Amino acid sequence: MNVTLRQLRAFLAVHQEGSFTKAAENLHITQSALSSIIKELELNLELGLFDRSTRKLETSEAGRNILPAVIRMLDEMDALTNEVMGLKKLDYGKVRIAVVQQLASAELPRIIALYSKMFPQVEVSLIDCGVENVQEIVNLGEADIGIGPERKLLSSLNKQLIFSHPFHLALPPNHPIAKEANIRWKDLANLELITLRGSFTELIIDNLLRESSEYIISPKYLVNFMSTALSMVANGLGVTICLPYAIESVKQNGLVIIPICDPIIYRNFYLYSCKNREKLPAVQKFIDVFLKNMQFNKV
Repeated sequence: MNVTLRQLRAFLAVHQEGSFTKAAENLHITQSALSSIIKELELNLELGLFDRSTRKLETSEAGRNILPAVIRMLDEMDALTNEVMGLKKLDYGKVRIAVVQQLASAELPRIIALYSKMFPQVEVSLIDCGVENVQEIVNLGEADIGIGPERKLLSSLNKQLIFSHPFHLALPPNHPIAKEANIRWKDLANLELITLRGSFTELIIDNLLRESSEYIISPKYLVNFMSTALSMVANGLGVTICLPYAIESVKQNGLVIIPICDPIIYRNFYLYSCKNREKLPAVQKFIDVFLKNMQFNKV
């Protein structure tokens, strides 16, 4: 059985008008074309849908029996069409973003505010999380996209490079080296260093020669969060390694940053998404707005 929506709409129009002539006018087709469509539908269904006489046209008993189902199907198709159009026009939708905590507080609020002003009907939710959780949250379908630093990529995900930042040293503005143009990694051995546990520091060590990394392996303080490290620096407990995207947090703690060189080590940040999950228009538009307006790559 190969019944089309066109055939069902034609059947409903004839039933409602009680006339092929009036129904054809409403459908903007000729009466002969409408008659052919109805005949095709009757052949497909193997049912006579109308009782024809010289005086009037009436819907048959079989036609009246299928009428509720036809109306329901057409209503559902109209609802589907409206849903698709609404999604395409961004009349509504949802965007869920998993972002590492420091990034979530640095740049994302401004981008979300801009996007929400452009598309106020779209709901945006932000999942601020640990670095190691970004990919997994996207993989589980709890977020549409993830933004975070480079980590071993899950096989189910794609990644897109969005910016790279070189490591800097955060320190009080009255520190003896605060006005230096830069500092070498090996010279950190002369400072009281505060570093982060886990991948943040481990990936730095992987990029350094042994003599330059020894002091980083055994810092004075080891903490879990950059906010903690910056607060400790602000209270005179040492200096810490950070990335320029955290500049607002650095400033809020009354600190300054200087580049670390010899070598210059960059940390790459990526946008993560699922390979086999189609992005809704609202999600793709958010990505476009984010990439166009982010300022991470201008730091």
